[in-house]
Amino acid sequence: MREVRLVYFAWVRERIGVGDEIVSLPDTVVTARDLIAFLKTRGEDYEAALEHENVIRVAIDQEHVEHDEPLGSAREIALFPPMTGG
Repeated sequence: MREVRLVYFAWVRERIGVGDEIVSLPDTVVTARDLIAFLKTRGEDYEAALEHENVIRVAIDQEHVEHDEPLGSAREIALFPPMTGG
């Protein structure tokens, strides 16, 4: 297992109930898609926040990535909904 800081934004943060946290990731969590699937197993709040995983955006160490991107040695991973204009 390795520890990584997860940061949540907008309605993802609101549904999970925290803005950030340190999480120990199992070795099976290799990609951003794996991370989302893992987080959904952590309880109803996570499942509700990530139920439409195809719209969730991911940034690894402040760089936007696709869901099939390997996490590598990421120190920080951010999860957020699509950006809206304004």
